[in-house]
Amino acid sequence: MSGITSHVLDAALGQPAAGVPVLFYLIGTETTETLADVVTDDDGRCGSLGPDHPAAGTYRLTFDTAAYFTATGQTGFYPTVSVTFTLADPARHYHVPVLLSPFSYSTFRGS
Repeated sequence: MSGITSHVLDAALGQPAAGVPVLFYLIGTETTETLADVVTDDDGRCGSLGPDHPAAGTYRLTFDTAAYFTATGQTGFYPTVSVTFTLADPARHYHVPVLLSPFSYSTFRGS
């Protein structure tokens, strides 16, 4: 399993947010490197976002919520949701859940 995973839930529809395009980046001091370009599965999960033990550093997940809302017949306020976080211990697993609705979102460090 990847050392970094994500799960997107649609609070408005009360179900996993399947089909959300997700870009995963490593944020460097001078460059930004795209590590993955994936889509959430039927359970709203991204399980393949990189290696088992990614390097310590700053990363960003960007969720294309506009594409998801269009596909589900919803009108959203936020066309993208970006979550930037620091990975300090490469030996640990990092899970980044997103709870989404057309006019709000929340995220937290999952387990």
